[in-house]
Amino acid sequence: MTGTTGMTGMTTTRAGAGNRPQGGEAQRHAEGPVARGIEEYTAQMPSDWFLWAAGASIVGSLTLQCLGRKEDAQFVGQWAPTLLILGLYNKVVKVAGSDRAHAS
Repeated sequence: MTGTTGMTGMTTTRAGAGNRPQGGEAQRHAEGPVARGIEEYTAQMPSDWFLWAAGASIVGSLTLQCLGRKEDAQFVGQWAPTLLILGLYNKVVKVAGSDRAHAS
């Protein structure tokens, strides 16, 4: 493990072979069967579905706002961040995999 001292005087560590978690630690932090099942299903969904759904929520909210239905517009518009976060979760599952410890 190597360290460098920056302007703050604090030592930082670089990722190296000595910093990788051991097999036992990865096993202790393994996902449960429910999370694995959800991740297996969501990884099959195209990531752009979530982006399109969030965009539709924004457009729907603007439309409802223009029609004077302010409470409905607020409800529909508040789904956009939730859908974007679900899309981010979907992307992380695809890139990082469900659970590397379970696969090996």
